[in-house]
Amino acid sequence: MSGDQVEEQRVQEAVRRHVRARAFAEAEDVISYLLSDPGVQEARAQVEAAETELGVELCARLQPFQDRFDQAVRDGDADRLTAICPGKHGRWGRICVLPDGHETSMEEPHWGRNREGRPIAWVGSAPNDW
Repeated sequence: MSGDQVEEQRVQEAVRRHVRARAFAEAEDVISYLLSDPGVQEARAQVEAAETELGVELCARLQPFQDRFDQAVRDGDADRLTAICPGKHGRWGRICVLPDGHETSMEEPHWGRNREGRPIAWVGSAPNDW
């Protein structure tokens, strides 16, 4: 590859990085604008309230799963930890403590504790991050 070709490739890669960064910045601006809408904020509050209410309702029945998870963490029991649901949503401060496949075998939503330690339940592969 000649020096001119190397320079051209370097410039093209820099342009791609710039275009990608600008697209992400624009997308973040649009998302921020949409999420600041009062209607969206009200919907978020309603979803959070419903998730918390359902989490509390399921707590008595599902607390043993939380206890087993906590014990596995204390013991460093990798086998037990890998057998639980992959619904570990650290970004949202949520870890589903139910067995893998619970959505179909137990017909239960994801359940665990939020960052504040309160019971929470959610449906889907990830909770809403509004």
